Amino acid sequence: MKNFIEIGKTEDEQAQQIKNWLKENGLQVIIGISLGLGGIWGLGAYKTYQYRQSVEARTLYLDSTPVAFEQLSADHADSGYMPEEILVQAKIAVKQKNYELALQHLSTLLHDDNSLIASVAAMRTASIQLEMSKFSEAIATLDNASANEFIGLYNQLKGDIYVADNNLVEAKKYYQLALSQISKDSKLQNLIGIKLAELN
Repeated sequence: MKNFIEIGKTEDEQAQQIKNWLKENGLQVIIGISLGLGGIWGLGAYKTYQYRQSVEARTLYLDSTPVAFEQLSADHADSGYMPEEILVQAKIAVKQKNYELALQHLSTLLHDDNSLIASVAAMRTASIQLEMSKFSEAIATLDNASANEFIGLYNQLKGDIYVADNNLVEAKKYYQLALSQISKDSKLQNLIGIKLAELN
């Protein structure tokens, strides 16, 4: 839009020019202002919506009931609380000795983008399989998972699985591996040492 006030005209003529300009361009100005304000209000509303969604997801996570879990799954599947809630639900299922349900929950986390969550899910899955005397499945679960910084814990658990399966040679091997991988000041060193001594 060109300059709507021409220099050199009288005040009355300039006032008339402004009126004429507003008649011609008033709608565009109103639309521009509305869009600008709408964008600002829209962004504020979206941030408020996000905050409310986050609060709702956290409330459902803290509730930890089956109904809350279903609602969290339905309404907030992408929430950061979801993986943690799945671990909680698996733990509840184990306490109720519903091992199949616990494994079903954990299976959704075995390949989680968060390597910490995936590692914890793998160890819990293998522990449940050990409890169910599914020894080869438990070993396979650990072999197919990425151990990362949990390698010592993985190998200790493998030792436990081999003991339960009465394969003492493999059990010793994995307990010794675990001892070499777990920090020397960890309390687990003593526990694994005791387990190893019992096999000799």
